[in-house]
Amino acid sequence: MYGALLAIHILVSVLLIIAVLLQSGKGADIGAVFGGAGSQALFGSAGPADFLNKATRVLVVVFMLTSLTLGYSSFKRPSQSIMDKPAVTAPAPAVPGKAVPGPAMPAPAAPAPAAPASQTPAAPALPAK
Repeated sequence: MYGALLAIHILVSVLLIIAVLLQSGKGADIGAVFGGAGSQALFGSAGPADFLNKATRVLVVVFMLTSLTLGYSSFKRPSQSIMDKPAVTAPAPAVPGKAVPGPAMPAPAAPAPAAPASQTPAAPALPAK
């Protein structure tokens, strides 16, 4: 159903574009007054204006109906409300003087043994001024 409606919507969109582009603008009548030969030579003097005008109106109505139907059919309602979920409580604040259990921490590493003084390199002596 959705695919058929989408195909109709695309077809109506293309036909609506063609119908709008085939219509002459409002300023074309002024050109015909001063001898514009190509103003309505293809369809006659008033024939296509009525047909294209009615066709455009019908296509616009069909376009709007298919747009609304496609939008409504693709809308997904939520299956549950956020009001149905239980409330999450925050942890209680720590009381001063009480130990608060926390994450396990690894034991501190033993410091490296110090090298004997005889094996440490001496700092170079600075020349006297």
